Amino acid sequence: MSSLARTCLAALMLAVAGVPPASPVRGIVFDDANANGTRDGGERGLGGVAVSNQADVAVTDAEGRFELPSAGTGVIFVSVPDGRRAVGTFWRAAPAGAAPSVEFALAPAPRRTEFTFVHASDTHMDEQSVARTRMLRALVDSLKPAFVLVTGDLVRDALRVPEATARPRYEMVGREFAAFAVPVHTVPGNHELFGIERFASLVPPTHPLYARGMYRHFFGPDYYSFDEGGIHFVGLNSVDHDDLWYYGHVDSLQLAWLAKDVGRLPAGTPVVTFNHIPFASSGIGLDGYTDDPPAPTLIRIRGKQQYRHVVSNVDSVLTALGRARLEIALGGHLHVAESVRYPTAKGVLRFHQTAAVVGPAEIAGRTAPSGVMLYRVKDARVDDGTFIPLP
Repeated sequence: MSSLARTCLAALMLAVAGVPPASPVRGIVFDDANANGTRDGGERGLGGVAVSNQADVAVTDAEGRFELPSAGTGVIFVSVPDGRRAVGTFWRAAPAGAAPSVEFALAPAPRRTEFTFVHASDTHMDEQSVARTRMLRALVDSLKPAFVLVTGDLVRDALRVPEATARPRYEMVGREFAAFAVPVHTVPGNHELFGIERFASLVPPTHPLYARGMYRHFFGPDYYSFDEGGIHFVGLNSVDHDDLWYYGHVDSLQLAWLAKDVGRLPAGTPVVTFNHIPFASSGIGLDGYTDDPPAPTLIRIRGKQQYRHVVSNVDSVLTALGRARLEIALGGHLHVAESVRYPTAKGVLRFHQTAAVVGPAEIAGRTAPSGVMLYRVKDARVDDGTFIPLP
Protein backbone atom coordinates (compact mmCIF):
# COMPACT_ATOMS: atom_id res chain seq x y z
CA MET A 1 0.00 0.00 0.00
CA SER A 2 1.36 3.46 -0.89
CA SER A 3 2.04 6.10 1.80
CA LEU A 4 -0.83 8.19 0.39
CA ALA A 5 -3.22 5.23 0.62
CA ARG A 6 -2.12 4.53 4.20
CA THR A 7 -2.70 8.17 5.14
CA CYS A 8 -6.17 8.12 3.57
CA LEU A 9 -7.02 4.86 5.32
CA ALA A 10 -5.89 6.24 8.71
CA ALA A 11 -7.99 9.37 8.15
CA LEU A 12 -11.01 7.23 7.29
CA MET A 13 -10.62 5.09 10.43
CA LEU A 14 -10.33 8.20 12.58
CA ALA A 15 -13.47 9.61 11.00
CA VAL A 16 -15.34 6.35 11.66
CA ALA A 17 -14.11 6.47 15.28
CA GLY A 18 -15.53 9.97 15.62
CA VAL A 19 -12.14 11.70 15.86
CA PRO A 20 -12.11 15.13 14.18
CA PRO A 21 -9.40 15.99 11.65
CA ALA A 22 -6.61 18.26 12.88
CA SER A 23 -3.43 20.04 11.86
CA PRO A 24 -0.11 18.18 11.81
CA VAL A 25 1.57 17.80 15.19
CA ARG A 26 5.30 18.45 15.33
CA GLY A 27 7.75 18.20 18.16
CA ILE A 28 11.01 16.91 19.52
CA VAL A 29 12.28 14.16 21.78
CA PHE A 30 15.43 15.19 23.64
CA ASP A 31 18.07 13.83 25.99
CA ASP A 32 17.19 15.35 29.36
CA ALA A 33 20.65 14.83 30.85
CA ASN A 34 19.82 16.53 34.17
CA ALA A 35 16.24 15.12 34.31
CA ASN A 36 14.64 18.49 35.01
CA GLY A 37 11.98 18.20 32.28
CA THR A 38 13.29 21.25 30.40
CA ARG A 39 15.51 21.33 27.35
CA ASP A 40 18.63 23.15 28.46
CA GLY A 41 21.54 24.30 26.33
CA GLY A 42 23.55 21.41 24.97
CA GLU A 43 20.83 18.79 25.44
CA ARG A 44 20.62 17.01 22.11
CA GLY A 45 17.65 15.59 20.29
CA LEU A 46 17.25 11.81 20.26
CA GLY A 47 16.94 10.08 16.90
CA GLY A 48 15.16 6.81 16.20
CA VAL A 49 12.45 7.20 18.87
CA ALA A 50 8.83 6.36 18.01
CA VAL A 51 6.07 8.88 18.72
CA SER A 52 2.39 8.21 18.07
CA ASN A 53 -1.09 9.75 18.07
CA GLN A 54 -2.67 6.26 18.47
CA ALA A 55 -3.22 6.11 14.71
CA ASP A 56 0.13 6.98 13.12
CA VAL A 57 3.68 6.19 14.21
CA ALA A 58 6.51 8.62 13.46
CA VAL A 59 10.19 8.00 14.17
CA THR A 60 12.36 10.96 15.17
CA ASP A 61 15.14 12.10 12.84
CA ALA A 62 18.78 12.53 13.88
CA GLU A 63 17.89 15.78 15.65
CA GLY A 64 14.99 14.26 17.56
CA ARG A 65 12.29 15.94 15.48
CA PHE A 66 9.04 14.26 14.47
CA GLU A 67 5.83 15.10 12.62
CA LEU A 68 2.44 13.37 12.82
CA PRO A 69 -0.27 14.10 10.25
CA SER A 70 -2.90 14.86 12.91
CA ALA A 71 -3.69 14.76 16.62
CA GLY A 72 -5.23 11.31 16.14
CA THR A 73 -7.32 10.41 19.18
CA GLY A 74 -6.18 13.59 20.93
CA VAL A 75 -3.32 11.92 22.82
CA ILE A 76 0.35 12.05 21.73
CA PHE A 77 2.81 9.65 23.35
CA VAL A 78 6.41 8.54 23.10
CA SER A 79 7.34 4.86 23.02
CA VAL A 80 10.08 5.01 25.65
CA PRO A 81 13.13 3.10 24.40
CA ASP A 82 15.54 0.85 26.28
CA GLY A 83 17.96 2.78 28.47
CA ARG A 84 15.61 5.75 28.86
CA ARG A 85 12.86 6.95 31.17
CA ALA A 86 10.27 9.64 30.63
CA VAL A 87 10.63 12.74 32.78
CA GLY A 88 7.05 13.44 33.83
CA THR A 89 4.40 11.65 31.78
CA PHE A 90 5.17 9.79 28.55
CA TRP A 91 2.09 11.36 26.94
CA ARG A 92 0.56 14.76 26.24
CA ALA A 93 -2.95 15.89 25.39
CA ALA A 94 -2.73 17.10 21.81
CA PRO A 95 -2.20 20.89 21.89
CA ALA A 96 -4.52 23.26 20.08
CA GLY A 97 -3.37 25.70 17.43
CA ALA A 98 -2.48 25.89 13.78
CA ALA A 99 0.98 24.39 14.28
CA PRO A 100 0.90 22.48 17.58
CA SER A 101 4.27 21.43 19.01
CA VAL A 102 5.10 18.81 21.64
CA GLU A 103 8.30 18.08 23.58
CA PHE A 104 9.24 14.84 25.32
CA ALA A 105 12.08 14.71 27.82
CA LEU A 106 13.83 11.34 28.18
CA ALA A 107 16.49 10.92 30.84
CA PRO A 108 19.16 8.20 30.82
CA ALA A 109 18.22 5.00 32.68
CA PRO A 110 20.05 1.71 33.34
CA ARG A 111 19.98 -0.88 30.56
CA ARG A 112 18.93 -4.20 32.04
CA THR A 113 19.36 -7.71 30.69
CA GLU A 114 17.97 -9.27 33.87
CA PHE A 115 15.08 -7.91 35.93
CA THR A 116 11.65 -8.73 37.38
CA PHE A 117 8.24 -7.17 36.91
CA VAL A 118 4.89 -7.62 38.65
CA HIS A 119 1.64 -8.29 36.81
CA ALA A 120 -1.39 -7.18 38.85
CA SER A 121 -5.00 -6.62 37.85
CA ASP A 122 -8.50 -5.67 38.95
CA THR A 123 -7.83 -3.28 41.81
CA HIS A 124 -11.45 -1.98 41.65
CA MET A 125 -10.53 1.05 43.73
CA ASP A 126 -12.93 3.05 45.84
CA GLU A 127 -12.93 4.16 49.50
CA GLN A 128 -13.87 0.67 50.70
CA SER A 129 -11.30 -1.29 48.65
CA VAL A 130 -8.28 1.04 48.45
CA ALA A 131 -6.55 -0.78 51.32
CA ARG A 132 -6.02 -3.73 48.96
CA THR A 133 -4.00 -1.54 46.56
CA ARG A 134 -1.94 -0.26 49.48
CA MET A 135 -1.25 -3.88 50.38
CA LEU A 136 -0.07 -4.38 46.79
CA ARG A 137 2.22 -1.36 47.14
CA ALA A 138 3.80 -2.83 50.30
CA LEU A 139 4.38 -6.11 48.45
CA VAL A 140 5.97 -4.28 45.51
CA ASP A 141 8.23 -2.41 47.95
CA SER A 142 9.51 -5.75 49.23
CA LEU A 143 9.90 -7.36 45.78
CA LYS A 144 11.63 -4.36 44.18
CA PRO A 145 10.64 -5.10 40.56
CA ALA A 146 11.61 -2.86 37.66
CA PHE A 147 7.95 -1.92 37.14
CA VAL A 148 4.34 -3.04 37.64
CA LEU A 149 1.78 -3.80 34.93
CA VAL A 150 -1.87 -3.38 36.00
CA THR A 151 -4.29 -4.85 33.47
CA GLY A 152 -7.46 -2.90 34.01
CA ASP A 153 -10.54 -2.57 36.19
CA LEU A 154 -8.60 0.05 38.08
CA VAL A 155 -11.74 1.73 39.49
CA ARG A 156 -14.61 0.10 41.32
CA ASP A 157 -16.94 1.13 38.53
CA ALA A 158 -17.39 3.87 35.94
CA LEU A 159 -19.77 1.96 33.69
CA ARG A 160 -22.95 2.59 35.62
CA VAL A 161 -22.32 5.80 37.56
CA PRO A 162 -22.46 9.56 36.91
CA GLU A 163 -19.39 11.75 36.53
CA ALA A 164 -19.59 12.90 40.16
CA THR A 165 -18.99 9.30 41.25
CA ALA A 166 -16.55 8.16 38.55
CA ARG A 167 -14.19 11.15 38.63
CA PRO A 168 -13.10 10.80 42.31
CA ARG A 169 -12.39 7.12 41.72
CA TYR A 170 -10.13 7.93 38.78
CA GLU A 171 -8.40 10.57 40.88
CA MET A 172 -7.85 8.02 43.63
CA VAL A 173 -6.24 5.59 41.18
CA GLY A 174 -3.87 8.34 40.03
CA ARG A 175 -2.84 9.20 43.60
CA GLU A 176 -2.37 5.60 44.71
CA PHE A 177 -0.25 4.52 41.74
CA ALA A 178 1.84 7.70 41.94
CA ALA A 179 2.83 6.62 45.48
CA PHE A 180 4.52 3.43 44.19
CA ALA A 181 8.33 3.46 44.25
CA VAL A 182 8.54 1.99 40.72
CA PRO A 183 6.69 2.86 37.48
CA VAL A 184 3.14 1.54 37.17
CA HIS A 185 1.90 0.92 33.61
CA THR A 186 -1.86 0.61 33.24
CA VAL A 187 -4.43 -0.28 30.60
CA PRO A 188 -8.21 0.10 30.90
CA GLY A 189 -10.72 -2.59 31.81
CA ASN A 190 -14.44 -2.72 31.25
CA HIS A 191 -15.06 -0.80 34.48
CA GLU A 192 -13.14 2.18 33.04
CA LEU A 193 -15.69 2.67 30.21
CA PHE A 194 -17.38 5.74 31.63
CA GLY A 195 -21.15 5.83 31.57
CA ILE A 196 -21.88 3.37 28.75
CA GLU A 197 -24.57 1.52 30.72
CA ARG A 198 -26.74 4.60 30.35
CA PHE A 199 -29.85 3.09 31.93
CA ALA A 200 -27.94 3.27 35.23
CA SER A 201 -25.42 6.09 34.72
CA LEU A 202 -27.77 8.53 32.90
CA VAL A 203 -24.66 9.80 31.05
CA PRO A 204 -25.37 10.84 27.42
CA PRO A 205 -23.02 9.63 24.63
CA THR A 206 -22.28 13.30 23.90
CA HIS A 207 -20.51 13.72 27.24
CA PRO A 208 -16.86 14.66 26.48
CA LEU A 209 -15.54 11.93 28.81
CA TYR A 210 -17.97 9.23 27.64
CA ALA A 211 -16.65 5.66 27.20
CA ARG A 212 -12.86 5.81 26.60
CA GLY A 213 -12.74 9.57 27.11
CA MET A 214 -12.35 9.52 30.89
CA TYR A 215 -9.46 7.05 30.85
CA ARG A 216 -7.64 9.11 28.22
CA HIS A 217 -8.30 12.33 30.18
CA PHE A 218 -6.64 10.95 33.31
CA PHE A 219 -4.10 8.39 32.07
CA GLY A 220 -3.45 9.22 28.41
CA PRO A 221 -3.26 6.56 25.70
CA ASP A 222 -5.37 3.46 26.27
CA TYR A 223 -2.89 1.55 24.09
CA TYR A 224 0.84 2.22 23.76
CA SER A 225 4.28 0.59 23.93
CA PHE A 226 7.69 0.80 25.60
CA ASP A 227 10.96 -1.15 25.58
CA GLU A 228 12.79 -2.76 28.48
CA GLY A 229 15.57 -5.33 28.53
CA GLY A 230 15.35 -6.14 24.83
CA ILE A 231 11.59 -6.75 25.01
CA HIS A 232 8.87 -4.64 23.39
CA PHE A 233 5.98 -4.27 25.85
CA VAL A 234 2.62 -3.43 24.28
CA GLY A 235 -0.37 -2.32 26.34
CA LEU A 236 -3.63 -2.89 24.47
CA ASN A 237 -7.23 -1.88 25.09
CA SER A 238 -9.07 -5.19 24.66
CA VAL A 239 -12.42 -3.77 25.83
CA ASP A 240 -14.70 -2.58 23.05
CA HIS A 241 -18.36 -1.62 23.41
CA ASP A 242 -21.46 -1.88 21.30
CA ASP A 243 -24.02 0.68 22.46
CA LEU A 244 -24.66 -0.22 26.13
CA TRP A 245 -22.47 -3.32 26.40
CA TYR A 246 -18.76 -4.05 26.61
CA TYR A 247 -17.08 -7.10 25.05
CA GLY A 248 -13.61 -8.46 24.32
CA HIS A 249 -12.35 -7.02 21.04
CA VAL A 250 -9.44 -4.97 19.65
CA ASP A 251 -10.79 -2.29 17.32
CA SER A 252 -9.55 -1.66 13.77
CA LEU A 253 -7.80 1.65 14.49
CA GLN A 254 -5.82 -0.02 17.26
CA LEU A 255 -4.95 -3.01 15.06
CA ALA A 256 -3.62 -0.66 12.38
CA TRP A 257 -1.55 1.17 15.00
CA LEU A 258 -0.20 -2.13 16.35
CA ALA A 259 0.96 -3.23 12.89
CA LYS A 260 2.80 0.09 12.46
CA ASP A 261 4.27 0.02 15.97
CA VAL A 262 5.79 -3.47 15.70
CA GLY A 263 6.45 -3.12 11.97
CA ARG A 264 9.37 -0.79 12.69
CA LEU A 265 11.08 -3.46 14.86
CA PRO A 266 13.59 -6.06 13.66
CA ALA A 267 12.08 -9.45 12.80
CA GLY A 268 11.89 -11.77 15.78
CA THR A 269 11.73 -8.99 18.39
CA PRO A 270 10.13 -10.46 21.53
CA VAL A 271 6.82 -8.81 22.44
CA VAL A 272 4.90 -8.95 25.71
CA THR A 273 1.27 -7.85 25.41
CA PHE A 274 -0.79 -6.81 28.43
CA ASN A 275 -4.51 -6.06 28.37
CA HIS A 276 -7.67 -6.57 30.41
CA ILE A 277 -9.98 -9.01 28.66
CA PRO A 278 -7.69 -11.95 27.83
CA PHE A 279 -6.84 -13.39 24.43
CA ALA A 280 -7.54 -16.98 25.56
CA SER A 281 -8.80 -18.56 28.77
CA SER A 282 -9.87 -21.89 30.21
CA GLY A 283 -11.62 -20.12 33.06
CA ILE A 284 -14.75 -19.41 31.05
CA GLY A 285 -15.34 -23.12 30.46
CA LEU A 286 -14.65 -23.99 34.10
CA ASP A 287 -16.97 -21.28 35.37
CA GLY A 288 -19.82 -22.50 33.18
CA TYR A 289 -22.20 -20.87 30.73
CA THR A 290 -24.58 -18.14 31.88
CA ASP A 291 -27.25 -16.01 30.26
CA ASP A 292 -27.71 -13.97 33.42
CA PRO A 293 -27.13 -10.20 33.44
CA PRO A 294 -25.17 -8.01 33.73
CA ALA A 295 -22.39 -9.96 31.95
CA PRO A 296 -23.58 -13.13 30.16
CA THR A 297 -21.12 -15.50 28.47
CA LEU A 298 -22.16 -14.59 24.92
CA ILE A 299 -22.99 -11.33 23.19
CA ARG A 300 -24.38 -10.61 19.72
CA ILE A 301 -22.42 -7.94 17.80
CA ARG A 302 -23.74 -6.87 14.39
CA GLY A 303 -25.71 -10.08 14.11
CA LYS A 304 -22.83 -12.37 15.09
CA GLN A 305 -22.80 -14.35 18.32
CA GLN A 306 -19.43 -14.40 20.11
CA TYR A 307 -17.77 -14.89 23.46
CA ARG A 308 -17.90 -11.75 25.57
CA HIS A 309 -15.08 -12.36 28.05
CA VAL A 310 -12.21 -13.23 25.71
CA VAL A 311 -10.94 -11.21 22.74
CA SER A 312 -13.14 -12.18 19.80
CA ASN A 313 -10.58 -11.25 17.11
CA VAL A 314 -7.36 -12.54 18.65
CA ASP A 315 -6.40 -13.92 15.22
CA SER A 316 -6.30 -10.34 13.91
CA VAL A 317 -4.11 -9.27 16.83
CA LEU A 318 -1.63 -12.08 16.16
CA THR A 319 -1.59 -11.15 12.46
CA ALA A 320 -0.90 -7.50 13.32
CA LEU A 321 2.16 -8.59 15.32
CA GLY A 322 3.69 -9.59 11.99
CA ARG A 323 7.28 -10.81 12.24
CA ALA A 324 7.59 -10.02 15.94
CA ARG A 325 7.64 -12.96 18.38
CA LEU A 326 4.90 -13.08 21.00
CA GLU A 327 6.85 -13.92 24.14
CA ILE A 328 3.82 -13.97 26.45
CA ALA A 329 0.32 -12.45 26.52
CA LEU A 330 -0.91 -11.16 29.89
CA GLY A 331 -4.54 -10.53 30.84
CA GLY A 332 -6.87 -9.98 33.77
CA HIS A 333 -10.65 -9.63 34.02
CA LEU A 334 -11.49 -13.16 35.22
CA HIS A 335 -10.10 -12.67 38.77
CA VAL A 336 -8.18 -15.96 38.64
CA ALA A 337 -4.56 -16.85 37.86
CA GLU A 338 -4.19 -19.25 34.95
CA SER A 339 -1.66 -20.35 32.35
CA VAL A 340 -2.65 -21.53 28.87
CA ARG A 341 -0.02 -23.02 26.54
CA TYR A 342 -0.90 -23.35 22.86
CA PRO A 343 1.64 -25.19 20.69
CA THR A 344 1.94 -23.96 17.08
CA ALA A 345 4.28 -24.68 14.18
CA LYS A 346 6.18 -21.50 15.10
CA GLY A 347 6.46 -22.30 18.80
CA VAL A 348 4.35 -22.27 21.95
CA LEU A 349 2.00 -19.33 22.56
CA ARG A 350 1.58 -18.51 26.25
CA PHE A 351 -1.56 -16.80 27.55
CA HIS A 352 -1.42 -15.93 31.26
CA GLN A 353 -4.04 -14.27 33.46
CA THR A 354 -3.47 -12.99 36.99
CA ALA A 355 -5.85 -12.91 39.94
CA ALA A 356 -7.65 -9.85 41.31
CA VAL A 357 -6.00 -7.47 43.76
CA VAL A 358 -9.41 -6.51 45.16
CA GLY A 359 -10.01 -9.95 46.67
CA PRO A 360 -10.60 -13.67 46.07
CA ALA A 361 -13.08 -14.95 43.50
CA GLU A 362 -15.35 -17.97 43.08
CA ILE A 363 -14.79 -20.13 40.00
CA ALA A 364 -16.15 -23.62 39.39
CA GLY A 365 -17.36 -23.75 42.98
CA ARG A 366 -13.89 -23.09 44.40
CA THR A 367 -12.26 -19.98 45.81
CA ALA A 368 -9.48 -18.47 43.69
CA PRO A 369 -7.11 -16.47 45.92
CA SER A 370 -6.24 -12.83 45.46
CA GLY A 371 -2.69 -12.20 44.29
CA VAL A 372 -0.24 -11.12 41.61
CA MET A 373 2.34 -12.71 39.32
CA LEU A 374 6.07 -12.01 39.57
CA TYR A 375 7.94 -12.57 36.29
CA ARG A 376 11.68 -12.87 35.85
CA VAL A 377 13.33 -11.68 32.64
CA LYS A 378 16.77 -12.75 31.50
CA ASP A 379 18.30 -12.14 28.08
CA ALA A 380 14.92 -11.05 26.64
CA ARG A 381 13.13 -14.20 27.83
CA VAL A 382 10.25 -14.17 30.32
CA ASP A 383 9.79 -17.12 32.67
CA ASP A 384 6.44 -18.70 33.56
CA GLY A 385 6.09 -16.49 36.63
CA THR A 386 5.46 -17.08 40.31
CA PHE A 387 2.07 -16.52 41.90
CA ILE A 388 2.24 -14.44 45.07
CA PRO A 389 -0.98 -14.33 47.12
CA LEU A 390 -2.30 -11.18 48.78
CA PRO A 391 -3.69 -12.15 52.18
